[in-house]
Amino acid sequence: MKRAMWILWPSFLVGGMAEGIFFSMLDPSDLNLFGQPLELSRNAIYTIGFFLFWALGALSSALTCWLQQGANTAGAADG
Repeated sequence: MKRAMWILWPSFLVGGMAEGIFFSMLDPSDLNLFGQPLELSRNAIYTIGFFLFWALGALSSALTCWLQQGANTAGAADG
């Protein structure tokens, strides 16, 4: 549970900041997917964008935890 909080809380904050920055520069109605305009409401696009940014942040945090665990194991073997 502690590790999940280490991953999800920072990624939640980063997801919120990334969404704010991204959508302050781009209007959701201007976004296209494979050349076709998105047929979704603005709120749906904001929600999907937030969850995508949150998932990317969670992936980054999870990778950091995984690499840290490997570094601790290698350090214990050396010492």
